[in-house]
Amino acid sequence: MAVPVIAGLGTAQPPAAAQNELWEGFFSRHFSGPTRALAERIFANSGVDRRQAAVNPLLEDVSDWPTERRMRRYQVEALPLGKEAVGRALTAAGLDAGDVGLFVVCSCTGYATPGLDILLARDLCMAPDTQRMFVGHMGCYAALPGLGAAGDFVTARGRPALLLCAELTSLHIQPASARMDTQQIVSHALFSDAAVAVVLVPGASPANALSTVGPVGGGWQVREVTSITDTSTADHMTWDVTDTGFRMGLSPKVPQVLSTHVRALVDDLLARHGASVAEVDGWAVHPGGPRILNVVERELALPPAALAASRGVLAEHGNCSSPTVLLILDRLLRAAVPPRRIVMLAFGPGLTLYAALLDRI
Repeated sequence: MAVPVIAGLGTAQPPAAAQNELWEGFFSRHFSGPTRALAERIFANSGVDRRQAAVNPLLEDVSDWPTERRMRRYQVEALPLGKEAVGRALTAAGLDAGDVGLFVVCSCTGYATPGLDILLARDLCMAPDTQRMFVGHMGCYAALPGLGAAGDFVTARGRPALLLCAELTSLHIQPASARMDTQQIVSHALFSDAAVAVVLVPGASPANALSTVGPVGGGWQVREVTSITDTSTADHMTWDVTDTGFRMGLSPKVPQVLSTHVRALVDDLLARHGASVAEVDGWAVHPGGPRILNVVERELALPPAALAASRGVLAEHGNCSSPTVLLILDRLLRAAVPPRRIVMLAFGPGLTLYAALLDRI
């Protein structure tokens, strides 16, 4: 039976801006009254130093745009970003677009039909029989169910699969208000834009996996993808479609819910593969914010350096929603000494916790 192996990974991001520039040049005027002082503290303590934006508020204020206009702009900006990420991933894997059997696209920040899956398949000359799957509105954890679906296809069909996560959170800045709630301030302080693509190929052993795949080295087996959802906390994280873009709802109770479930999720995953937390030398943990990383570090009893890649991505790229955990994975795989065993963790609406186990071949 074919085991899915990550054989190539490609990233693409729009131009960056420093967090302090975003605050001083836009958000300091976006918030007013008593909200302004609170917002300044949240921005300063976000753990973010710089972020990327396809629609930079320093150059173009979209906060009053209707949703229709934002969705038209999504297509304009997301298509070249996705094409760049996919092209890099395919090149790293040594494959052509025509080799792809399944193309999975994850995005919660824009919708249109035909969507990114169809337009990219057309522009990249994928085969007419390439199957497509669009994963929408799963939010920050979408990369891992996307990875699981792509991996299952590779195992069942013995053909390569391609996953793309593309998010343009910059399109969803909400209108200014003196009474804007804390949840919106946190959202505006954290979120960023990115696209990341991953190629999966069949490989039952190192002998029949791709031996040379660029920066990803010999490849990483996707051993398992698993999840748990606490539906009693479904109202803790929301992403509502409004007349002025999509509006984030983010309860301060989210870290508490994660602390209840994350240890058991990770222990059970590792136990099924005869491993323990101590045997994991690579952690890709979605940085929903500094508090999220602190909770995971505490509950898993990890040493301070274990989440350095996650904190580094938060600082340099912000929270890019679904591509973020893949940006962290890319960072780990490009290390001078890449990890042998990686656990990926991502969290989102549900509240849902997703985990994946990767082993280097």
